[in-house]
Amino acid sequence: MIAAQLLAYYFTELKDDQIKKIDKYLYAMRLSDETLLDIMARFKKEMKNGLSRDFNPTAIVKMLPTFVRSIPDGSEKGDFIALDLGGSSFRILRVQVNHEQNQNVLMESEIYDTPESIMHGSGSQLFDHVAECLGDFMEKKKIKDKKLPVGFTFSFPCRQSKIDEAILITWTKRFKASGVEGTDVVKLLEKAIKKRGDYDANIVAVVNDTVGTMMTCGYDDQQCEVGLIIGTGTNACYMEELRHIDLVEGDEGRMCINTEWGAFGDDGALEDIRTEFDREIDRGSLNPGKQLFEKMVSGMYMGELVRLILVKMAKEGLLFEGRITPELLTRGKFNTSDVSAIEKNKEGLHNAKEILTRLGVEPSDDDCISVQHVCTIVSFRSANLVAATLGAILNRLRDNKSTPRLRTTVGVDGSLYKTHPQYSRRFHKTLRRLVPDCDVRFLLSESGSGKGAAMVTAVAYRLAEQHRQIQETLAHFSLTKDMLLEVKRRMRAEMDLGLKKETHDKAVVKMLPSFVRSTPDGTEHGDFLALDLGGTNFRVLLVKIRSGKKRSVEMHNKIYAIPIEIMQGTGEEVRRLCFYTVLACVHHTSSQWHRWPPEPACDVCCSTVVSRGLKRQVHSARQGLGYWGAVKIWRGGLALHVSGYVCACVHVYLCTEGVKPEGAWVISSFVLKLFDHIVSCISDFLDYMGIKGPRMPLGFTFSFPCKQTNLDVGILITWTKGFKATDCVGHDVVTLLRDAIKRREEFDLDVVAVVNDTVGTMMTCAYEEPTCEVGLIVGTGSNACYMEEMKNVEMLEGTEGRMCINMEWGAFGDNGCLDDIRTIYDKMVDEYSLNAGKQRYEKMISGMYLGEIVRNILIDFTKRGFLFRGQISEPLKTRGIFQTKYLSQIESDRLALLQVRAILQQLGLNSTCDDSILVKTVCGVVSKRAAQLCGAGMAAVVDKIRENRGLDHLNVTVGVDGTLYKLHPHFSRIMHQTVKELSPKCNVSFLLSEDGSGKGAALITAVGVRLREGSS
Repeated sequence: MIAAQLLAYYFTELKDDQIKKIDKYLYAMRLSDETLLDIMARFKKEMKNGLSRDFNPTAIVKMLPTFVRSIPDGSEKGDFIALDLGGSSFRILRVQVNHEQNQNVLMESEIYDTPESIMHGSGSQLFDHVAECLGDFMEKKKIKDKKLPVGFTFSFPCRQSKIDEAILITWTKRFKASGVEGTDVVKLLEKAIKKRGDYDANIVAVVNDTVGTMMTCGYDDQQCEVGLIIGTGTNACYMEELRHIDLVEGDEGRMCINTEWGAFGDDGALEDIRTEFDREIDRGSLNPGKQLFEKMVSGMYMGELVRLILVKMAKEGLLFEGRITPELLTRGKFNTSDVSAIEKNKEGLHNAKEILTRLGVEPSDDDCISVQHVCTIVSFRSANLVAATLGAILNRLRDNKSTPRLRTTVGVDGSLYKTHPQYSRRFHKTLRRLVPDCDVRFLLSESGSGKGAAMVTAVAYRLAEQHRQIQETLAHFSLTKDMLLEVKRRMRAEMDLGLKKETHDKAVVKMLPSFVRSTPDGTEHGDFLALDLGGTNFRVLLVKIRSGKKRSVEMHNKIYAIPIEIMQGTGEEVRRLCFYTVLACVHHTSSQWHRWPPEPACDVCCSTVVSRGLKRQVHSARQGLGYWGAVKIWRGGLALHVSGYVCACVHVYLCTEGVKPEGAWVISSFVLKLFDHIVSCISDFLDYMGIKGPRMPLGFTFSFPCKQTNLDVGILITWTKGFKATDCVGHDVVTLLRDAIKRREEFDLDVVAVVNDTVGTMMTCAYEEPTCEVGLIVGTGSNACYMEEMKNVEMLEGTEGRMCINMEWGAFGDNGCLDDIRTIYDKMVDEYSLNAGKQRYEKMISGMYLGEIVRNILIDFTKRGFLFRGQISEPLKTRGIFQTKYLSQIESDRLALLQVRAILQQLGLNSTCDDSILVKTVCGVVSKRAAQLCGAGMAAVVDKIRENRGLDHLNVTVGVDGTLYKLHPHFSRIMHQTVKELSPKCNVSFLLSEDGSGKGAALITAVGVRLREGSS
């Protein structure tokens, strides 16, 4: 027992001693992590050079675009042929893909030899051989009569300008066929097939074996975005952002880049780590000075590298007692498969003895240990170097995605990776150390790169068919010039109908007189209040207008929210609240309570019966009685007379601190009127500005369709923009406002004018530019106004002068005149809107609806499998989630697809890069149509002004406001261009209203006051 232990100890010591000797001898091949990180940085720089248009011609790592733009998404289907040429064996496969059966892939394959004479012969001989093998395969499978799509895996460095073209840069892997370098291999193969004449084939795609590997694994794991080969040769590919690939036009999406990293170091970048054995390998190769990285790491050279080390060590007496045999000196006698056998855990030393004996060197146990460690050092160096270069690719992917941690899959193939017993483990371990912020899954390609070529072909077919269907769908949003001219003609016809007395009632474009008869002339002077109501925010403004040499407009404003309950409340109800008040009396004088004197019920307080029974301990100090109004006895209970704005989070306690009343009343279902809310906002603003006192003139921008019979009378025709508050339609909004002011009993105002926001916009811009005679709003809603000749306004008496006409053009098409250009998506949006069948033109062009149109298209495309892997998420089902502001962000030229993807993810839409491209395309199509339709409408307006005045050419300015016009990156440009094309006799300038329609209301009021004072 002791003897056995001593023997084992002696053997271990002997083994350690031998290993130390070999480590010292091959010190240059043992690379530290510091060195590997430096190599990573060098390779990352080479990648950048290869992608750059300026540096690519001299770059060693060529970073070749493959024109493979998408990995499989699982919906691929069809029958394909795949050719795989990259070594001494040539493989042909038939791949049948059926996505309806759990991504079922059926494959049949045949392997054909490629003799050395053909590998080193002429190009025509090589491709005649490939065509002959393909014909034999099709004959055996009885498919010679079918013209099946073919994917060609051609595993040599090629330059591509499209997916079915590959110009060979240089041969590698012992191939030397003449007349092929610099030629398109697809054309050579097609020529060889045509020469035979007994079958036909459609070569759809040519890919590198590395790309084929990525695509094969990508079919099983859609997170796979890197392909890696570590076998006879080595290479890698990955999905790069198109915006970084200077050699390819466009910046949308991604494309697979074939790095051709085997040439890394050909410019001397690796000279400091190359050894004398690496140099000797290179000198004896078919391509000296080329593929230096590949010669340091790949299976074709690893066995030979070990043999050269063993020969030198033997010559120096460090192995085999200095014996050197002819077999040991013969190139190719020690293979990479021998390296794998020797490095096996259990039988490695036994295998070493057998292999070395075959070489005739009669090895000792020490020799076997030494040779095993030499193999370990050589293969370990290979794994470390590949880990360093792959680490650079992973870091680039992480940087491209701007993510702190990358999660991705690498598809791997190659005999060295697959068959060497230690290689993959060492490689993975080193990679984890070098890129700790990358979580990488390695997926072994079981079917090789041939299946990948078929998958590339399948993806190309899928994308082509999807592209056809998508284009067919989106073509309905495309408007030709003739179609836009027809829209312009129809708008003009509807304008005429709205102006004529006999057709006005039936007209959908109402052409409402605004009673604004003049734009500012510069003499306006004074302080004016303005209200601006037209959306979820309500503004109150103080506008100080000064005339004279130092003409100026000074504005102060405050914004108040319009809660959804107010916008869409039923009746006059705005919100329901609960207030707690004491049972008996609330006024405390000296130390006693006094019952509130009975009074008749107030006719303006709420009509909700006070319910008895809820007991509460009221402990707060008396609050805001003067602000909130008065407590009144009503039908045996207490009622709160409200004359101020009520906030839902405030409880009104009518008691003094420390008093604990025995009971409490609850006043519930408290109702406020919309106009009481507006007046309470005005009251707050007057207090805020310290101007509550004098009776000030006020202009009211009320951005909804109104019929006016005077400047200060506006009868609401219908609500738009999501407002639905009842008991307002059919009433004069100025009267409703004046009544609410009276109820307040705090201040009085002189309501001079009620105007539409579009008219206000025109007036604001006309103050700056006298030629401004048109107003346009393209924001949440859309509308236009312009100065019409009074002789054409048949609804009013008088023919002298002009009047601003509020077109209310959002209703254009409500009579069906736009049905031929409305899409199914427009109809869906209309059907589910608050005012189905109304404001159809507005629903095609305004910001409130464009996002909904896009959302409906995205749902349809997802159902058809074009988006989001065919899975409709809950957020996508939610109406209103795709706000129009996202269109503006997504369509920004400055926004990379990664940021588009981030916006979609923010909306709960987990998108791929391809999804992001398609979403951006959809947004662009929808917004472009909106801008063109808006332009067609505006062209009708400016041409009418020109014809009214009998001019051959008109110069006019359009005052514009609205978030869509202001914020969308392309809307204004497309709209301007459309107006220019459709109205060539009009020179139209567009002036942005920086101060909104509120200032316009004040200016209209100022003009109204000026005209009123002049008249009196």
